[in-house]
Amino acid sequence: MYKAVMSTNVSGIESSIVRVEADISEGMPMFELVGYLSSEVREAKDRVRGALRNSGYVLPIKRITVNLSPANVKKNGSGFDLAIAIAVLAANGEIHPKSLEDTLFIGELGLNGEVHPVTGILPMVLAARSAGIHHVLLPYENYREGMLVPDMTIHPVRDLCQVIAFLNEKMPLEIPEEVKEQGFKSDVPDFAYINGQQFLRKACEIAVSGMHNFLMIGPPGAGKSMVAKCIPSILPPMSLEEQLEVSKIYSVCGLFGENPSLINKRPFRAPHHTISANGLAGGGSVPHPGEISLAHRGVLFLDELPEFRRETIEILRQPLEDKVIHVSRVNGDFTFPANFMLVSAMNPCPCGYFASADAARCHCTKPQIDRYLGRISQPLLDRMDICVSVEKVQYNDIVKNGGNETSEDIRKRVVAAQQIQKERFAKETYRFNSEIPAKDIPRFCPLGEAETAFMKQQFDTLGLTARTYHKVIRVARTIADLEGKEHIGIDHLMLACTYKSMDKKYWEAELQ
Repeated sequence: MYKAVMSTNVSGIESSIVRVEADISEGMPMFELVGYLSSEVREAKDRVRGALRNSGYVLPIKRITVNLSPANVKKNGSGFDLAIAIAVLAANGEIHPKSLEDTLFIGELGLNGEVHPVTGILPMVLAARSAGIHHVLLPYENYREGMLVPDMTIHPVRDLCQVIAFLNEKMPLEIPEEVKEQGFKSDVPDFAYINGQQFLRKACEIAVSGMHNFLMIGPPGAGKSMVAKCIPSILPPMSLEEQLEVSKIYSVCGLFGENPSLINKRPFRAPHHTISANGLAGGGSVPHPGEISLAHRGVLFLDELPEFRRETIEILRQPLEDKVIHVSRVNGDFTFPANFMLVSAMNPCPCGYFASADAARCHCTKPQIDRYLGRISQPLLDRMDICVSVEKVQYNDIVKNGGNETSEDIRKRVVAAQQIQKERFAKETYRFNSEIPAKDIPRFCPLGEAETAFMKQQFDTLGLTARTYHKVIRVARTIADLEGKEHIGIDHLMLACTYKSMDKKYWEAELQ
């Protein structure tokens, strides 16, 4: 007898519907799985056989063939166990066929029949909704994550016997109690606690308003890391579409926690400098998203940038331009989203005092400084929209008590500037000034005669490339938006050029 049920397969961060077909026929007794399967899926037959036996069901002494269709798509993960078991039982006449209609099955089986949780539930349920399926049976522990998708009926199950009883007798299922939304922790530092560093604070506000890449260079103890950690407090809210994008990534990586909710605060990822290339970009035999994808729609903070392996940080070059990263493995090619704001901090030399106000304290030799700064390539520097030289905080600023502008005040201006961008790019596929393609810069960032003459002079003076020229224009557009100005002025361009020329203070000095 032949029967089929529906399940789903996750590839990268996307999911597709898989038809699990079971056929029981006369012939040599065997249990065979086919359909381009990974090792963990091939092992499902042993888990299913044990789970059925320990749940009181004995497989017939016949030829059992289970096919996972389509056969040209690699099947990964252990979430097919439940669907395979139900398909086999249905083919053996143990389950009413009508109860399988309009239902998708997800879950890993233990040998004792328990249904264990799996990762990637959110994209799986979204795929079911897109396919017109309205009911999903999934592990009890995954219930809250499945409920994040509206217009779906989620049935949480604990073991195989409960699943069979529900399908045959419509036995009521236990529903987990509701919990408060989790999201990201909100206890981040406030800019009110940052004394001094007005130039740095302004640059940070501009960077966040346009989601521009941001590099801070300066001596140790100047407040670079502290300012970076305050950035989440001024990030704008996420749209529902952005929340779903980010939540899918965290679901696939199993980072939702026990009480999942749609991630409603922009991610802030700060990996240690010992991270591997695969950890940053994503990888593995079945590639999973890395840190740059976990920072999607948020911030990736790389502290002590030169301490990262050069081959690791050079990976950033392509996703900073394309906003996605392509990972190729034997199992296939995967594309992960990587639209993030890069924030970096570094010292100008191993001791940290080269080209600073305390340059006399620098005891590094020229070869040491050359090697240290040489770890950051010029192509990567070109991709930094704003570069700020940070000086040490003065005593009077350190002992200052209060009076600083709060993150909430800064955030209001950031939100207002991004609202201008939202209206400006309403008909485009991009959302922020930092994403304006070169072909659209004349349309969205037109310059008058005086501004054009100024930029022509700066192009030669600063030795700008085509990429850095466009970045200056984009930053100037954001500065004008923060001031509520429709047109870019020379003062906006001057400040943008200042931010783009700061890196020359260190790299050109190092070359002399």
